Amino acid sequence: MTTKSYDGTIERKLFSEGEIAAAVERLAKAVARDFAGQPLLVLGVLKGALYVTVDLVRAISRVPDGPSQVELDFLVVSSYGNSTRSSGEVRMLKDTNASIAGKNVLVVEDIIDNGLTLQYLRSLLLGRGPASLKSCVLFDKPYNRRVDVPIDYVGLVTPDEFVVGYGLDYAESYRNLPYLAQLRPWVFSE
Repeated sequence: MTTKSYDGTIERKLFSEGEIAAAVERLAKAVARDFAGQPLLVLGVLKGALYVTVDLVRAISRVPDGPSQVELDFLVVSSYGNSTRSSGEVRMLKDTNASIAGKNVLVVEDIIDNGLTLQYLRSLLLGRGPASLKSCVLFDKPYNRRVDVPIDYVGLVTPDEFVVGYGLDYAESYRNLPYLAQLRPWVFSE
């Protein structure tokens, strides 16, 4: 589906393409400053964090005096399936190919809601002996947090709504929207 074909299902746009780009740039500057002159391994959490991870790594590379080198890899975890609510059960579908022992690692997530996915990843990755482990989340939805998990870099705070766009999906659709949106309620009843 093209973004135009989604128009009738969008209730409202929450963050524009420009607002998201500005948040990614702000995150990149903070990450680059904190890892200046050091190598950094960025781990994007697929599928949702694909866009933010790629855009963030590009933006980090543009910051003068940032990390000495940026390595990129991905892992895949699932807790939603085709639902609008997290199942609460986090499953690893694809692990990273990179060894993280002794490396500075940045986990990039699209959104944090209940915190269970990030808690699961932190526990798993800390057990592998990284030099440092930080997390970067583009969208924070703090209203239903079930666990207190540290978030080092936060882009934007979303309302307590199910959101789509910029990597976030509903039933594998809407990821390609360049903005963040709330869907019309009838979309979920189809």
